[in-house]
Amino acid sequence: MSDASIRKAGPADVSPGQATPGMTRKEAFSTGRMWSGLLFTEPGMMSGWHHHGQHETTIYVLTGLLRMEFGAGGREVTTAGPGDFLYVSPGAVHRESNPTDERATAVVVRAGTGDVVVNVGGPEPDR
Repeated sequence: MSDASIRKAGPADVSPGQATPGMTRKEAFSTGRMWSGLLFTEPGMMSGWHHHGQHETTIYVLTGLLRMEFGAGGREVTTAGPGDFLYVSPGAVHRESNPTDERATAVVVRAGTGDVVVNVGGPEPDR
């Protein structure tokens, strides 16, 4: 396989990722079918509502806490801390917050195609 390769991205190699208000993403790799990088949320921060299009997302929390709101009317909530994984299905409208006084850091990997981040006004209303 002539296309087979291994690439490395160190701290100086990551670049700014797509923005969502209230959070910072740093991109390590983006191939058109996969995106990987870091997510930083500052203490007390709440992101804007968004989804990740046709991408499946796995988040691994390194430090701090991530509180995820999702579902109809944004009424479902889960909180993840260091060592926890989160899975976000394609098109799931959500927002993250950091309810602590410690910066949260997470590793993020997405698989899919199309736009990686789609900022929206909010989830569908509760019916």
